[in-house]
Amino acid sequence: MKAVFIDANASLADVAQRLHRSDDIPYLINRQADIKPEEIPGVMGDAQILIVDHTSVPTAIAKQCKGLKHVVFLGTGARSYMNPEELAEIGIEVHIIKGYGDTAVAECAFALMWASAKGFALMDRGMRAGNWLRTDAVQLTGKTLGLIGFGGIASEMARLALGAGMEVLAWNRTPKSHPGVKFVELDDLLARSRVISLHLLLNDETRGFVSRARIAKMQDGVILINTARGAVIDETALLEGLKSGKVGHAGLDVFDVEPLPKDHAFTKVENVTLSAHSAFRTPEASDNLIEASLNHCRRISGQGTIR
Repeated sequence: MKAVFIDANASLADVAQRLHRSDDIPYLINRQADIKPEEIPGVMGDAQILIVDHTSVPTAIAKQCKGLKHVVFLGTGARSYMNPEELAEIGIEVHIIKGYGDTAVAECAFALMWASAKGFALMDRGMRAGNWLRTDAVQLTGKTLGLIGFGGIASEMARLALGAGMEVLAWNRTPKSHPGVKFVELDDLLARSRVISLHLLLNDETRGFVSRARIAKMQDGVILINTARGAVIDETALLEGLKSGKVGHAGLDVFDVEPLPKDHAFTKVENVTLSAHSAFRTPEASDNLIEASLNHCRRISGQGTIR
């Protein structure tokens, strides 16, 4: 068997080269981060395992990869880049990787929360333009943080927020419990939370989850943080909320369209702090991610030792 990492950027390529062992299956690292979907079959050849970070894999393209049996997606949001059900119908199994960057993503959400509360991005932009622009901040100690969705990232976010003296509420589609966290109904969380942080997987049920109706149920001036997937928010509704002040500030690491177009409406709104889908990009998370992808290859092929 053979695996191809189809769209390795420079840093992940170096990690993959370092972690690939001599007893692993042959493993081609394609250092072409901007590869187009139609170029994938030519690079794959007869390889059975496709490892993909951020490139779309349409079902029609996958069909052209004659040996392809497995796709290992570097993360949890495979549905944003491919249709797992359609791939399964043609005999291709999609594997995702959970938990590799829980701490890294939670730290990003936590940082966006503080930056949003303190207005750092707005002041930075103003000062670079020669303006001494001081803003009133939100003191977060004692405030309520609401977590929508509660997996590994949210549990890390709860740990950080509890340590900072915040009250933490959470809502999850299935019952859960966690020390220090009070689980409540969604409408209760929307009404009580000064800050809301999203931690939902993207699927048909969660697409557009933060809708105009749900924003209306939030506190006036709420701070909204999204490090999950852009499509869980109705971006038009969020823009309306930001412009009206219903949403006091949004800290966003993910967007419907990525990279974010330079003329996107979010770039023209002052009460938004933008991050380039970078939450999971730390050396520790990258090592965890690539090791997990190699472990998928080891399990699939029966070669190498799973760590």
